[in-house]
Amino acid sequence: MPDFVPALELNGAFYAEVVAPLLADIPHAAARLGEGSEVLGFDTARSTDHDWGPAVQIFTNEVEAAHAAVAGRLPETFRGWPTRFGSDQHAPDTQVSVCTWGEWLTGQFGFDPRDGLTSRQWLLVPQQRLLGLTRGRVYADPTGELGTVRSQLAAFPEQVWLWLLACQWRRMSQVEAFVGRAAEVGDELGSRVLAGYVVRELMRLAFLLERTYWPYQKWFGAAFARLPMAAALGPLLERALVATDYPTRESALVSAYEMLAQAHNAASATKPVEPNTRTYFTRPYRVLMGDRFVEACTERITDESLRGLPLIGSVDQFADSTDLAADAQHAIKLRVLYEPGPDR
Repeated sequence: MPDFVPALELNGAFYAEVVAPLLADIPHAAARLGEGSEVLGFDTARSTDHDWGPAVQIFTNEVEAAHAAVAGRLPETFRGWPTRFGSDQHAPDTQVSVCTWGEWLTGQFGFDPRDGLTSRQWLLVPQQRLLGLTRGRVYADPTGELGTVRSQLAAFPEQVWLWLLACQWRRMSQVEAFVGRAAEVGDELGSRVLAGYVVRELMRLAFLLERTYWPYQKWFGAAFARLPMAAALGPLLERALVATDYPTRESALVSAYEMLAQAHNAASATKPVEPNTRTYFTRPYRVLMGDRFVEACTERITDESLRGLPLIGSVDQFADSTDLAADAQHAIKLRVLYEPGPDR
């Protein structure tokens, strides 16, 4: 087996040396986007055991001509890697896919985003899907169409971002006092589980405050480690997770709460919110009282299509099913949650 190189590099060479010459007379764009660890830059030698190898996506309006130009003309191997590969679920085949840009986008999102997304449509797109478009690598884009859409969807619009921040602070605030309450009644396992839940919600807050999409579970921690604030925040979260007693657990969480509160203020997302923790009403647990940040965010929301929504979050804030993130049609069916109803 040849030495491992990241797939995005291998695919770039495969396109330039093999596929591009075959398509020289056909207008097209080329990229490696969408699903796969390599799109996010997380592939390793382990990844090569399935669904990995020379691959490229061709976007063209001359689909039949492009298929004909490539069919049967690829080498058996490229730089030592088979050009036909698969997995337990997929029979080996060549991985040069051809379709129009619009078809690919619709398959990814359930609709074509080139005309722009409404605020509520943003809430129906799992962030893993947004990463699949905005990460990866473009190898050819003569008309600039790929780059235009990637730029348009590179980050949440301000109003959507504020609403997601409000929802994320709400998720944290709903459980922040439970870590101490569970420990107080001797439920050490419950306290640890709740601390893990809070840690994940704080990590999600970090992604939002850094204006970076989060991936699905497999690469959530690895992607978090790449955030600028992870160097300082990560050790606090790890300390909260490994703590064997509540005082140590609380101390780590308190430091993490205050760090994220300060990051919130530094991001100028809202008017400044006092970032220090305090006791939970008359109970002795130290918490941030995250609803203060929720209120600060909602005060800044002027988009009427968002102001009327309950703060349940986007599809991958309230649901973490891999099947949901992997199938745009599943997510689209949840649009009823964001539609006006008799009680709104």
